[in-house]
Amino acid sequence: MTVRTEQKVTDHSGHGGEQRRYDVVVVGGGAAGLSGALTLARARRSVLVIDSGRPRNAPAAGVHTYLAHEGIAPSELLATGRTEVLGYGGEVVQGEVVAAGRTDAGGFRVALADGSAVVAARLLVATGLVDELPEVPGLAERWGRDVLHCPYCHGWEVRDQAIGILATGPLAVHQALLWRQWSKEVTLFLHTGPEPGDEEYERLAARDIAVVDGQVTGLEVTGDRLTGVTLAGGRTIPCRAMAIAPRFTARAGILTSLGLETTEQEMGGHVIGSYVAADPTGATELPGVWVAGNVANLTEQVIGAAAAGVRAGAAINADLIAEETRRAVAARNDPFSARMEREVCDRVLGDRRHGL
Repeated sequence: MTVRTEQKVTDHSGHGGEQRRYDVVVVGGGAAGLSGALTLARARRSVLVIDSGRPRNAPAAGVHTYLAHEGIAPSELLATGRTEVLGYGGEVVQGEVVAAGRTDAGGFRVALADGSAVVAARLLVATGLVDELPEVPGLAERWGRDVLHCPYCHGWEVRDQAIGILATGPLAVHQALLWRQWSKEVTLFLHTGPEPGDEEYERLAARDIAVVDGQVTGLEVTGDRLTGVTLAGGRTIPCRAMAIAPRFTARAGILTSLGLETTEQEMGGHVIGSYVAADPTGATELPGVWVAGNVANLTEQVIGAAAAGVRAGAAINADLIAEETRRAVAARNDPFSARMEREVCDRVLGDRRHGL
């Protein structure tokens, strides 16, 4: 008989406290991490979510293309998710995970920046990614508001407005043609990107997309709204939204501390960033470690990240069941171990009946 319980073990790390033990520790409290935690909590697993409190989409006004939650504020979506996880017995804490390592028992010890640590049988890492923006003055301050990268996330909100495309790589023409779906006023600023080829120029002309030479040196902002793009030499061209192509870098520090490496992802022959490779369930090459969301898929939207968390949570639960079943079979074939397990279960159940 297996009884779900939270245990405490002595901390031998030098911090002199106790480490709390969980079936699963989830690192990252975004859509992927909370969805994984919700799945695991509903499967009656002890689960802890450790969240740094820095969601990638915090600057955005709303989450889009998330069925039944269209336009919801990112903070509201996450707050609701945390409440749902807590409602099924999961735990959520704010903290910064600095490292993770294997324990002698085969689980994982997760160290936090405040010096505390927890132990888990399995890890789900949903730490997302970092958007590395082009170095243009004023760009970072407008990020997620009128400096954008995903038309499916933000295109509707800037429809029929003057949209600029900041070229920094060979995918800029593709990006300009894509954003043209939302507005007839699209301008491709070549900036540091390559010169389009003849066929590319033909496609741009056919879609009435203007092309502007010269490096972008800044943005013009009136009130609290982007109004123009300033070029080297001082010329300013009207613009109400700027589409860029950041480099996407997975937040993989905890994974590299376990020995996992990141992989570069290419699109159209251009490296767009780095991610952590995993199978369709999120399982990495390191046994016991799963990933979900943007840390594993650089182009995943919020709804896809949530789905990935559910898949990973279900896979982790299945993996734990397989391990628990192997132990149960071994105990059944070892009378002494079976008796000891029964005594532990009876003691735990007795404590619960007495409110301990």
